[in-house]
Amino acid sequence: MTSDTEHKARELVAVVVTYNRLAQLRVTIERLLTTSADDLAAIVVVDNASTDGTGPFLDGLADPRLCVHRHSENGGGAAGFESGMRLAVDRFDPDWVLVMDDDARPDPGALQAFHDLPDEKWDAIAAAVYFPGGEICEMNRPSRNPFWHWEEFWRTARGGRGGFHLRPECYEGPAIEIDVTSFVGLFLSRRAIALVGYPDRRLFIYGDDGLYTLGLRMAGGRIGFEPGIRFEHDLTTFDGQRGRFRPMWKAYYYHRNLLMLYRMAAGWMFWPALAVIVPKWLAKRRDHPGDEAVFDALIRRAIRDGLRRDVSATHGEIVAMADSQVSD
Repeated sequence: MTSDTEHKARELVAVVVTYNRLAQLRVTIERLLTTSADDLAAIVVVDNASTDGTGPFLDGLADPRLCVHRHSENGGGAAGFESGMRLAVDRFDPDWVLVMDDDARPDPGALQAFHDLPDEKWDAIAAAVYFPGGEICEMNRPSRNPFWHWEEFWRTARGGRGGFHLRPECYEGPAIEIDVTSFVGLFLSRRAIALVGYPDRRLFIYGDDGLYTLGLRMAGGRIGFEPGIRFEHDLTTFDGQRGRFRPMWKAYYYHRNLLMLYRMAAGWMFWPALAVIVPKWLAKRRDHPGDEAVFDALIRRAIRDGLRRDVSATHGEIVAMADSQVSD
């Protein structure tokens, strides 16, 4: 007989998506493989056609918990998470799936903290994600949809983005229900996957996690932010200048997918909100001195495709657009 403080063991499988970040991946895989099999049953690594030695590194690992799936071409994080989650479910039939990028990993003890949580409280669980230096990772700060919660709506109206993302004090408090979070340190139950399916691989990068988790909430799933589960994210997306993407083609996916996320979140209020959003986005050209032409082309295409909810553009097409506009 188990005591009231003991819980039924949950079989957990991790999914890691990687592309040409071997140094980061080494740290993440080492962290995962040092976790006991009781806490982590298997690790699925999706290699998005890396060319930096990732393949030989993974081939040299003999741990039986490791399952490597290789794409013939880079399909972006969205395709990686879609195929990785499918493989994890089909091959291992786990109770929960944990997703992360190659530059993110659980803190020591994080997976034990997950297993110590009460059963059936949440359908999905978001970890508290920090930079290696201990600061809260802004990119992975969960949020509550301001169009569903009036307190967050008015705070957002007054203060912008910080109004609907969880405030720093939430990282020190009890668990809280959220609506949107990232694919860094996200635990998904089988019920969650049954409710919302798998990520849309056509999104390539950015927003696939937001659209997925908001879709889960709209399908009736409950997502909890558990600050006692800590993740580290050694993020290198920006080049040191705030808001400037490198390479530039990333700006297309970021804004196209974010527009679709805003539409899902806002409902009928999307159209008046659009009048505020678009001018701000167009003004970002000043943050890209020397690259104004490429930014203009990408952002306008992103807005057009986002409004049409058109995700048919190939990655090669977007990269070619960016390259054709680069200033001499």
